[in-house]
Amino acid sequence: MDEGSSSVAAVGGEEVDTVGYRGVTACHAVGISYRQLDYWARTALVVPSIRDASGSGTQRLYSFRDLVVLKVVKRLLDAGVSLQNIRKAIETLRSRGVDDLAGITLISDGTTVYECRSPEEVVDLLQGGQGVFGIAIGGAFKEIQGSLSHLPAEPAAGAPVTTEVAAADADDTDAMVGDELAARRARRRAG
Repeated sequence: MDEGSSSVAAVGGEEVDTVGYRGVTACHAVGISYRQLDYWARTALVVPSIRDASGSGTQRLYSFRDLVVLKVVKRLLDAGVSLQNIRKAIETLRSRGVDDLAGITLISDGTTVYECRSPEEVVDLLQGGQGVFGIAIGGAFKEIQGSLSHLPAEPAAGAPVTTEVAAADADDTDAMVGDELAARRARRRAG
């Protein structure tokens, strides 16, 4: 899936996500548990931008950009950055558009998270003795795109949906249902 052309459309001069990803799909794409995803949404660390849960029976719907931010949060947590510092970094990232995110590298010394927009800034930060690890957000884009290539998406409410996108998503969903059913049958037979 191309991050720009098939998931975002311009409607009335404003960009609108045309597809969204349910919580389970987001978890698979990012590599987190549903419990983490739910906690991060309830504590407003990463709130789904397409549709938040609004009572019993409703499902959250995450945009591609939301998935990239979730991936960054996971990487920062895996690297040992505190949730408080991650919240500060994510607040800064929230104000960026999708195109801006791809050019950012986050560097951390385990305590503070620094935003670098050019290779020179990364080198300057490292030469200054700061930085232990870095996260190139453009790399997270590519990982999420690869993960989403075999996961289902659904049309975002109010977004224009072409028959090509709807058909492709339906094919993906049918393939997932078939695989899921086959896996359940195999587990029942085995055990």
